[in-house]
Amino acid sequence: MESSTKITKKTFFYGWIIVAACMIIQAVPFSIAANIQPAFTNFVMKGEGFTLTQFSLVFTIGTVVSAICSPFVGKLFSKPNTNVKVLYILGILLLGGGFSLYSFAGGNIYAYYAISALVQVGSAIISSIGVPLLINSWFTENKGIAMGIAFSGGGLGNIFLQQIASRWLNDPSVGYSGAYLRFGIIAAVVAIPVALFLIRLPKSQAELNANVSKNKKSNESKTTSSWGYTFAEVTKNKFFWVFAISFIFVGLYVGGMSLQFYAYFNSLEIGPQFVANIGSLFAFVSIFGNLFGGVLFDKLGTTKSLLLAGLLVIVCGFSLIFTPQINALGYVFAVCLGISMFAYIIGPSYLTGALFGNKEFGTILGVVQIFFAVGFASGSTLFGMVVDKSGFTTGWIFTMIYAVIAYGGLLISTSSILKSNKELNVTETKKIV
Repeated sequence: MESSTKITKKTFFYGWIIVAACMIIQAVPFSIAANIQPAFTNFVMKGEGFTLTQFSLVFTIGTVVSAICSPFVGKLFSKPNTNVKVLYILGILLLGGGFSLYSFAGGNIYAYYAISALVQVGSAIISSIGVPLLINSWFTENKGIAMGIAFSGGGLGNIFLQQIASRWLNDPSVGYSGAYLRFGIIAAVVAIPVALFLIRLPKSQAELNANVSKNKKSNESKTTSSWGYTFAEVTKNKFFWVFAISFIFVGLYVGGMSLQFYAYFNSLEIGPQFVANIGSLFAFVSIFGNLFGGVLFDKLGTTKSLLLAGLLVIVCGFSLIFTPQINALGYVFAVCLGISMFAYIIGPSYLTGALFGNKEFGTILGVVQIFFAVGFASGSTLFGMVVDKSGFTTGWIFTMIYAVIAYGGLLISTSSILKSNKELNVTETKKIV
């Protein structure tokens, strides 16, 4: 008997495996390069006699070199015949091998600067450029949620890595030298199998169609995935430059706030366990912050999402200023910073793809990352200089001023670009307004 009902089997979408692979990359090698390194600051400063300004240049130089390389990394990923596995393995070796090299730097501050450049270029390859480009290549729907899940790995790994770092750094038999070596090895051992066996680009349009809802027409999904501006076209848009420059100020507040709060809490002498707990709470909340941010961008749009992030950063600044009087505000800071970090972790890649499309996504994102990196690099050094001269309170006031300028510029630029795209009847823009 012939059945009148047509049974269709839903094809598994490999993009979710890519999301899981990106989570692991964020959880271990990225967290080691970005989240664990600040925990070494006070220990290396005391052990080698560096000032806060000197050691802050470790973050500055690494970030600047990484930023300069980012557009080229984006172009490499965007080439049709690029072997992403090879690129990822190169990035992992630079990051993991470089981090281990810190253990041999001793009192040579210039060695720290050179090694930081290697580590951060590796981080750009596997994380800041690599992860969003992979997600953008696989997802036309639920892109914000996918990015949120992928980037939440950084917070998940950081919960455990902060506790391990605290134990090793406070253990005289390990110290900061031994901890550097161990973390570098861990980064490589965890990430290389992921690159070899999980990471790849889509093989065909059919693979991408597995992520398209049944009620979507195939021609609509193709239009959405192929839409985009060239880099030359983007540079002629004045609001692109407002958008990019706004990320300088995002970088300025992040460079001070997210990197230097460890040194600040250590200076209060509340105890090493308090600092470790703050770091772990921040890491734990950031998991949900990135997931929450991805949902916000997908469901509520950019304006409300960016407004929320800006308000949370202001709360962070006031919490830090009054933590010496009310220690519990340190935990308020950790919660607010953890939630708000979606704006600078997911924000550049999500907004770049949504506002300017996929045509030259890697190149445009690389340029946006340069602006963020300039602010981030300057923010760390400027914050150190301000603290050395005027104290932490003045430093936190400056970070709040940067945040107001940053989110004001982002709100103006994104709303203007979205309006222009709507007038051009861009499908992608309709999804995020």
